[in-house]
Amino acid sequence: MSARQMMGALWQFVRPYKAILTGAVVALVFTAVVTLSIGQGVRLLVDQGLTGDTSEALAHAVLVLMVLAVLMAAGTYARHYLVSWLGERVVADLRNAVFAHIVTLHPSYFETNRSGEIMSRLTTDTTLLQHIIGSSFSMALRSALMFVGALALLLFTNLKLSLLVLVGVPLVLMPIVLYGRRVRKLSKASQDSIADVGTYAGEIIQHIKTVQSYTREQHETQAFAREVETAFDVAKRRIRQRSLLVSVVILLMFGAVGTLLWVGGNDMIAGRMSSGDLAAFVFYAIMMGSAVATISEVYGELQRATGATERLVDLLNVKAEIPVSDGSAHPELSTEKGEARMAFEAVEFRYPSRPDHPAIHGLNLDVAAGKSLALVGPSGAGKSTLLELLQRFYDPQHGRITLNGTDIRELDTHTLRRQMAVVPQQPALFTADVWYNIRYGKPDASDEEVIAAARAAHAHDFIQQLPDGYNSHLGEQGTRLSGGQKQRIAIARAILKDPKILLLDEATSALDAESEHHVQQALQALMKNRTTIVIAHRLATILHADRIAVLDQGQVVAQGTHAELVQTSPLYKRLAELQFQNAEMKKPVDEV
Repeated sequence: MSARQMMGALWQFVRPYKAILTGAVVALVFTAVVTLSIGQGVRLLVDQGLTGDTSEALAHAVLVLMVLAVLMAAGTYARHYLVSWLGERVVADLRNAVFAHIVTLHPSYFETNRSGEIMSRLTTDTTLLQHIIGSSFSMALRSALMFVGALALLLFTNLKLSLLVLVGVPLVLMPIVLYGRRVRKLSKASQDSIADVGTYAGEIIQHIKTVQSYTREQHETQAFAREVETAFDVAKRRIRQRSLLVSVVILLMFGAVGTLLWVGGNDMIAGRMSSGDLAAFVFYAIMMGSAVATISEVYGELQRATGATERLVDLLNVKAEIPVSDGSAHPELSTEKGEARMAFEAVEFRYPSRPDHPAIHGLNLDVAAGKSLALVGPSGAGKSTLLELLQRFYDPQHGRITLNGTDIRELDTHTLRRQMAVVPQQPALFTADVWYNIRYGKPDASDEEVIAAARAAHAHDFIQQLPDGYNSHLGEQGTRLSGGQKQRIAIARAILKDPKILLLDEATSALDAESEHHVQQALQALMKNRTTIVIAHRLATILHADRIAVLDQGQVVAQGTHAELVQTSPLYKRLAELQFQNAEMKKPVDEV
């Protein structure tokens, strides 16, 4: 991505704040003009003050310099405030835009992209852009104006010396162009390596109990140190290039100033120019050289910004495979006031990360409205995949899934998902209090409704025993709760949502026997008049399902009640025999 493309990408975020940008540019130009005017004040001070005959002339020259200094300070304040404000605001909008896009992306994107790297783009890259927009870019514009203005005044002050400057400028600009490309490549590599460090640390922290239980602390510390050293090596190469760039420019700049002093000093001695003109010329030459040095340093920062912007724009340009809800659902397709009847018709599906392995193959399945359907089968049979397809986290490559006869791809995704509540095998809890986690199913629910849902899920008693009751924070991913407690919070969330379609993915797997008994009763009440799909590994939990579908290798191999399947399905019979001890198949035993 070139600097022009970077500016084009950022302009869409700057555009809403044209007034602030205009004010910043006005302040920038004003400050540059005042700063350049100081050169004339220096000439006046030398010719009429320091080499003059009266203190009044000196006082007048000093007064002119002080007035210019006050004006420059006021202009600098306005420029710094407006540019910094703009940088913070643009980056805040950019973060919001990136996050709003991330939450709409297809789950397959997160299968192939690490969450730590995405977070690095959202935090580290945007912070870098804030520094660039709020500081470095302003310095670059100011230096560019100073360069042009100083060059114009140099030509006005002394043409011969100005020609020397014009010969020297390309020598100073050449290393900026040559080294800038290297700095840009190394800057992007540096940002990627920093993302790798953050990703690795995040994964280890997330699985800290596993790391400690296997006594792998020292190994992970060494592995993390290697990641850090890799990032440091890349950063070291980038710093070396930038340092070399700045030092070469400074050396060339002062060499040019020394040459000007030699030639101009001889002209002054010979009487061809006044001491004030020489002082003003040297002032402008130094201003011009400083502007070039600043541009060279900021150019490296802009190259880093190009790398960061490229990473962010790449993220913003990722297309969501499932269309984002536009909020304009078709009323005739809504099921909020009716029953929910679902059907899978010749569904074929392969996960994007595993395109050669069919997860679902030629599957046909009907789910009657208001009835419960249990899915059983060995691991990898496709049970959880069906729930993901129902929620349109993925779309099948062939066939279709219908809701009340309408292909769910024709439904607004929000309309579809509002009808569903999911209780997964591994419940997802947020780093917030109990109120928030249960109310996630219905944000506008009253406290009484939340408590009623918790009671129905048999969660109220243990919630009351938490340090702050319903105000207790649960820690990251609910780490302060046991597995069974997490499960009951998730069930309370689903109860509160009061959906038409209930999806249970082994929802009682983490409960002890007594809690499972109570929660099963709560679920039985919740399942009444709701279309329910239950994934179960323990057959004892689905004996009373209206229908049971046996899946194997992505296909339905048998359907019926428990009693029917024991007689007709060898696979189901084998699963049942593994889990029940006696011929009546009534007593649960440990899963095999």
